Amino acid sequence: MAYVEGFVVTVPTGSREAYARHAAEAAALFRGFGATRCVEAWGDDVPRGKVNDFWGAVQATPEETVVFSWVEYPDRATRDAANARFRTDPAMQALGAAMPFDGRRLIHGGFAPLMDEGGGTGGYVDGFVLPVPQGRKADYVAMARGILPVFRELGALRVVEAWGDDVPEGQRTDFRRAVHATEEEAVVFAWIEYRDRAARDAAVQAMMTDERMKEPPKDMPFDGKRMIMGGFSVLLDA
Repeated sequence: MAYVEGFVVTVPTGSREAYARHAAEAAALFRGFGATRCVEAWGDDVPRGKVNDFWGAVQATPEETVVFSWVEYPDRATRDAANARFRTDPAMQALGAAMPFDGRRLIHGGFAPLMDEGGGTGGYVDGFVLPVPQGRKADYVAMARGILPVFRELGALRVVEAWGDDVPEGQRTDFRRAVHATEEEAVVFAWIEYRDRAARDAAVQAMMTDERMKEPPKDMPFDGKRMIMGGFSVLLDA
């Protein structure tokens, strides 16, 4: 993967099956426009945060579920060409007119991978979105690579960190607002793929006692208080 389009959306909980059908139709179009993989993951363990969280990112109500998803492309040029076609393709326009969710609260953006390790077609995803100072990019990558062996050893199938380079401003919400990013910060979209929730829960439990995870970096390259995270069950992997 050389480029990723990341999404977070809120869906009425009772519309899960309708959303799955809609996502499958959309994935077929994405693949026809050059995408190599489309994943939709349904909120399963999405905690409330003190400062911000996935719920607030998309202004979700108690009757809704947060969905974390992404589309992988071979490069940004392919993604840009696909997005241009979406605006004029009749099938995509028809699909957009029949969305089983509030598209005004969907947030999306383009991200260039900083790290993509492993190979995943797992059934569970831990998703993350966080702000990182533009000047700390190298420090962030170094930190991510430093803890990568721990994740892989404890069961992660794939770990991806992607740097926002085309993150548009939305009318109601967007990725930057989701993590309260300043003008000096970029948004990172990241995920860890596991075989299933049991494997993910076991990994999280093991991390709590792993000596390598007990001492966080003294000079963290991002504000952890504004990082949002959650566990998601894979609904579609095309």
